[in-house]
Amino acid sequence: MVNIGDKFYVKAADAGIQAKGECGGAVTAILKYLLENKMVDAVLAMGRGKDIYDGVPTLVTDPAKISEISGSLHCAPLLQSKFLHKYLDDAKGLKIAVVGVGCDAMAIKKMAEKGVINLDNLVLIGLNCGGTLPPVKAQEMIQKFYEVNPQDVVKEEIAKGNFIIETKDHQHKEIKIDELEELGYGRRANCRRCEVKIPRVMDIACGNWGVIGSDAGRATFVEVCSDLGAELIDGAIKANAVIATEPIPKGIEIRDSIEKSMLKLAEKWQKHDFVDDAKKEEYWLQQFSKCIKCLGCIKVCPVCLCADCKIESTEPYWFETNKYPVSPKLQFTRAAHLASDCVNCGQCEDVCPVEIPLSTFFQQSGKDYERIFKKFDELTSL
Repeated sequence: MVNIGDKFYVKAADAGIQAKGECGGAVTAILKYLLENKMVDAVLAMGRGKDIYDGVPTLVTDPAKISEISGSLHCAPLLQSKFLHKYLDDAKGLKIAVVGVGCDAMAIKKMAEKGVINLDNLVLIGLNCGGTLPPVKAQEMIQKFYEVNPQDVVKEEIAKGNFIIETKDHQHKEIKIDELEELGYGRRANCRRCEVKIPRVMDIACGNWGVIGSDAGRATFVEVCSDLGAELIDGAIKANAVIATEPIPKGIEIRDSIEKSMLKLAEKWQKHDFVDDAKKEEYWLQQFSKCIKCLGCIKVCPVCLCADCKIESTEPYWFETNKYPVSPKLQFTRAAHLASDCVNCGQCEDVCPVEIPLSTFFQQSGKDYERIFKKFDELTSL
């Protein structure tokens, strides 16, 4: 019997899936099991577009095609929750298995809290995440530091603190992420500051951290995080869809150590990126004076879900020429409205045409509000 908190090394029982899938094909096998047994109607995951830098939200309903979405894509950041909301009617009509990382997990939970999405119709498969890279910058980085044509890269991964590439002529090259980031490359800024490395708010959390011994590179470390997750893994084992063994105790220690190291690094980057209190007002007023009010940040935000935009309701002439509110007001209003909701996905910053560091602003604002409310709770409990 599988229970919440149980941990396993998991691999596909099918030799073909094992060979083709990432880390023993555990996630692919679990998704195939869900579809074959009609536990879900569809799987939403990231598929590869024209190359490894191009990720495409992909809905799969045929179990035979599930292997088409296997493999990692660190250079193609997407947010499955937004796709789920915009194109799949918030899972109201379909039972869907969603494969995603920490910001996906947080966004889906926020959507559920707002009554927008139906969690009963979702099976959440979490992927451990050390961060993603902006695709254009990643290609520039590969050209400059790896001295390789980015289009010759057929596989990439982040492992043991290195960004590793494999080319079509079987060259393997790797450079430490820390070195790349000190030079202005590497992971997206919001990913460097992220505090959700293992998405335990999903039903299961999967990754390669802590898989050692003969299973290294051939199995996935799976942590069971909910009753549904326990039922899923128990069923997959009994149906011989996957093979699960107890993890090596040292592997558990290594996984915990990796997570702690990443969280410590995230804290370091927060201190590096966050603006000093004494300079905040001047700095953000200067940044927001660049805002052209394209509203791209609102459109991509996964937790900006009001049917009637609160900002528009307070500014009745929002879209009329020369009657926009003054530049900084848009983001300050959004910060007040979304202070406890921002999931640090970085989508707003990705689309900003004038390169305002929006994810930094919202994450720091959220931390400020969190600190204020904590202080308030301490005072009122006296």
